[in-house]
Amino acid sequence: MDLRKLKKLIDLVEESGISELELTEGEEKVRISRNIPGAQGVVQYAQPYYQPAPAAPAPIAAVAPAADTPPVIEGHVVKSPMVGTFYRSPSPDSKAFIDIGSTVSTGDTLCIIEAMKLLNEIEADHSGVIKAIMVENGQPVEYGEPLFIIG
Repeated sequence: MDLRKLKKLIDLVEESGISELELTEGEEKVRISRNIPGAQGVVQYAQPYYQPAPAAPAPIAAVAPAADTPPVIEGHVVKSPMVGTFYRSPSPDSKAFIDIGSTVSTGDTLCIIEAMKLLNEIEADHSGVIKAIMVENGQPVEYGEPLFIIG
């Protein structure tokens, strides 16, 4: 990983207010942490390692769902491909790209994630109807965090 990319990642951590960022590219792994006593930021390199598969978990007794548990929405989950800030529209004055109930096709723009002062359009990777929007406009998102459910 080149030094310029590491510098940009460190700046992202400092500006965004997140406490830790971990990135894996191929066999390289970088973790940048903030709020460590006596240090501004720490960059750690870790070599890939082999971790054996965990043992099968013990069976858990069936538990009846609580009455106040929200229903689980089923469908295709669109996850955040990066860390950044989630925006539903291209600008504050514009209409949202999609709403609950909107029909989308593969390749349609769903939202924007701002990362390192770059606006990245996130496109639908599945066709269907938007069943749920999992993140509020202007909120930070993590890598792999669910953004939308498409049914």
